[in-house]
Amino acid sequence: MSELRARLGPFGAGIGISVSGPPTGEQVEGVRHLEASGYRAIWTNEVVGADALVRSALWLTATEDIVVGTCIANVWARPAQTAHAAVTQLAQAFPGRFVLGVGVGWPQQAASVGRDYGSPLTTAREYLQQLTDREYPVLLAANGPRMTAVAGEMADGSLPAGRPPEFTARVREQIGADRLLVVYLPIGESGPDELADAISVHRAMGADHVVVGTPYDADFGTAVRRLAEVAPALGRADTHDSGTRT
Repeated sequence: MSELRARLGPFGAGIGISVSGPPTGEQVEGVRHLEASGYRAIWTNEVVGADALVRSALWLTATEDIVVGTCIANVWARPAQTAHAAVTQLAQAFPGRFVLGVGVGWPQQAASVGRDYGSPLTTAREYLQQLTDREYPVLLAANGPRMTAVAGEMADGSLPAGRPPEFTARVREQIGADRLLVVYLPIGESGPDELADAISVHRAMGADHVVVGTPYDADFGTAVRRLAEVAPALGRADTHDSGTRT
């Protein structure tokens, strides 16, 4: 995990895309701009009907060294075996540059593909069990202690979203020092200095990496410009030592 922590850096850019998402050319231009702005990681969401893994392949091809992660790939979008096959190829083509974040999402997402939502914990366990002999890191979206326990037991780490720093501290204690902890922080109306301070606080509480995420319904170009504008201020979070973990 130490090599991945170093590659991710303290903060990343999260860009939400809807089913109707922007043309591929605009996406390529946008992620290249974010890489040039100083981000070492870019994270993308998934809604059922807009494939996050295909998008990740496009972004990895368009950039030089940046890490691309899913925040999150929805378990209802594809069977675990299909995800495993696709992500294995991404990991082989772009060594050390892809992180699979998965999550159970919402009942309406399951219903949209004719599935029963059932027990989220059971669904997460069964999905992770099928990602065997993997060559890539997997994070589980977890906003509560029981799902966090699954993340600590069966994944390489946890990915909580929109929770306070105190929750970050509890997750770090629960999953232990050897697991990766990536925190999703909505950008909201916060200014650059406020965001930098928030990153530093989450890092002090045990986060390895904080994703500064724009709203999923935001215009793509506007989101890219906003993230690029705040990047210089976020760079000072680089000076914070979140502790030594393996």
